[in-house]
Amino acid sequence: MKLTTKILGTVTAALLVSAGSAFAQEDCPRGTLDARYCDRDGDLIADAPLDPADWVNPDTLVFAYTPVEDPAVYASVWADFLEHMEEVTGKEVIFFPVQSNAAQIEAMRSGRLHIAGFNTGSNPLAVNCAGFSPFTIMASLDGAFGYEMEIITFPGSGVETVEDIRGGVLAFTSPTSNSGFKAPSAILSDEFDMIAERDFEPAFSGKHDNSILGVANQDYPAASIANSVLHRMIARGDVTEDQIISIYKSQTFPTTGFGTAHNLEPNLAALIRSSFFTFEWEGTALQEEFEKSNEGQFLGMNYQDFWAVIRTIDAANGVSYACE
Repeated sequence: MKLTTKILGTVTAALLVSAGSAFAQEDCPRGTLDARYCDRDGDLIADAPLDPADWVNPDTLVFAYTPVEDPAVYASVWADFLEHMEEVTGKEVIFFPVQSNAAQIEAMRSGRLHIAGFNTGSNPLAVNCAGFSPFTIMASLDGAFGYEMEIITFPGSGVETVEDIRGGVLAFTSPTSNSGFKAPSAILSDEFDMIAERDFEPAFSGKHDNSILGVANQDYPAASIANSVLHRMIARGDVTEDQIISIYKSQTFPTTGFGTAHNLEPNLAALIRSSFFTFEWEGTALQEEFEKSNEGQFLGMNYQDFWAVIRTIDAANGVSYACE
């Protein structure tokens, strides 16, 4: 599969694949899910449609990885994995380089995206607004998983403690990011009585790598970031350890959740799941990249349990899952 030549040339055609018949708003249990979805089994994610006419079984599958870093970096990283998925499913699979969390959610909601990894903070929005059905995360070989939110600064910034941010600037990534906005907002308010725009000036960099590079290059005095991204950037040589000082580290959060659109034909959805759990990491570009953050396998998980802490943080921040 010549992935790099397909990304722009075939994605337009792939995105025009029908998402099935029009979404029906039936009377069913749905909790916080959008009105187009049902949750009869109470697992907090959208059920597959009952009518086979509403199942989607495209010739070309579209995959997107969360835009926590430069999408161009990850087109080649995921190439081996997507070739494996092609073998398992018998479908063509292309990498779709999304530029924002909002764009990724909208692509799945509109039926243009079939398989994705949504970042921690975007998972609840993707589940509720886009019918995302997550089932796996990356983990270390011993089964450990997750990352921490860290607030970082640079040597000589004058920021030695979290309290020193008061009256200054703190860089966030985007409002949908857990470690890049939602978790630090809740923690700063609860633990330090610090609120953005009242006690410090918020800046939004767009992505974790932008925030990390911004601190390393002394453009931002401090930033809240996912340390899994920081570890990979240090391992790649994008930044060096002596450019960064951590002044706060949170509890461990689940990392990127991978899954499918809820309305894929069930046998196809099962094959896609199988491709995650049968992938051999050894010697692949995926292993080379993600072993930098000590990850080397796909671990099965469920949204209801693994994302409970994230939903609690969202509730503390007054986050609504209503689609906009």
